[in-house]
This record gives sequence, structure tokens and C-alpha cells, in this order.
Amino acid sequence: MEEIIKISNLNFTYPDGKQVLNDINLNIYENESVGIIGPNGAGKTTLLLHLLGILRGEGEINVLGMSMNDGNLKKIRNKIGLVFQDPNDQLFTPTVFDDVAFGPLNLGISKDIIEQKVKESLNKVGMSGFEERFPHHLSFGEKKRISIATVLAMEVEILLLDEPSSNLDPKARRQLINLLNNLKITKIIAANDLKLASEVCKRVILLDEGKIVAGGDTEDILNNKSLMERYGFD
Repeated sequence: MEEIIKISNLNFTYPDGKQVLNDINLNIYENESVGIIGPNGAGKTTLLLHLLGILRGEGEINVLGMSMNDGNLKKIRNKIGLVFQDPNDQLFTPTVFDDVAFGPLNLGISKDIIEQKVKESLNKVGMSGFEERFPHHLSFGEKKRISIATVLAMEVEILLLDEPSSNLDPKARRQLINLLNNLKITKIIAANDLKLASEVCKRVILLDEGKIVAGGDTEDILNNKSLMERYGFD
């Protein structure tokens, strides 16, 4: 498999002096689904934000052959999309169509092509026909799927998801798992939902206090009872 993300010796400390990432070394490969698990405060979301260049620590990050620097930042962000934990932070326009079209519109894509992208993206998340619906009238699970569609419309190569199953009911959670398994794209998922990780991710990375303490085949890691209990998982 082709390596598309390489993180080398990444460290990050917040202004208050709290070190959140400590010597992170990680490679991600094309079309992999990788879970980032760990206790709250372990650094999972902070790591995702580094892959978008929103946070910049010490160390090296290479995405799709491009070093994470000011000169490459725009090109990298055109290739990576982040789905927030709360879809209400991602949906802000009057209609579903407007939300999904927002990203492509800002890239200067023509109206005809945008309409096709919106249609295709909604179809991928099982939300065809919702173009004229009001996002604030949708269920939380529907909003989550629309949020994913807004990222897919950008034709990204890497999808980042922060706690994607948070606050979903069982039916919506099952729909999300099926959706993620059907997306043929590199996925990096920060999650404390070990059931989702076991069904979606082939590999998991366990973070604790900003350090990678374990990593490997998902089944091997999650079935290691002493390891899971040591880091706060039942």
C-alpha cells in the first residue's frame, strides 16, 4: 500500500504549558481505516487538527508527498476533510443543498458541476432527495450524514472523523457504521466507541497522555484485556 501520511517526532504543547502530543510517529496508508482511541484528554482530536494544519507543533508531517508548511497548506486542506463531533458546528446555511455545495462553490466550481457533486455526495451517505430540507429540522443522525456529505463533495482523499458516533441512537449508529464501511477512502477516526472501531477500522492506535502506547491490528488490540483496562476501557 502507498504511504499517504507520515508523522515523525511530533510534539505539541498548549500555551498553558500542557504537553498534549509527545513524540508521535505514525504512518497511514492509502484506503486504510485507522482508529485513534484513548482516554479523554489523550490527544486524539489534537492529532487530527495537526493533519489539517490547524494546530502546528514541532516535528514533521507529510501528507500525499507534501510537507506540512505554509506553502503547501492550502493544497493539503483541499485533500483532507474533517467531520466534527457535533454536526451543528458544520451545518450553517439555510438548506442541505447549500451546506453540501458550500465547499465546491468556494473552489470556483461551476454551478452545473456543483449540482452533480451535491447529488452524488448525498447519495453516498443515503440522503438523496434532502437537498431542499432545512438542516435544523433534521435528526442528529441525519445531520451527521449531511456533515459527511459536505466533506465528500470536496472530493477529498483523506477523511478525518472526530467521535463520529457521539450522541447517535442505535439505529443511526448502525447506519453510520454501514456508511463508513462503504466509503472507499482513507479514514482516520478518533473514537472511544470501541464497537465502531472494531467494525470499521483494520488498525487502531492507542494514545494516552499524548503518547502512542500501543498500535496494531484492531482485533489484537481490543482483545488485549489487560491493555484495555489499563487505559480505562471496559
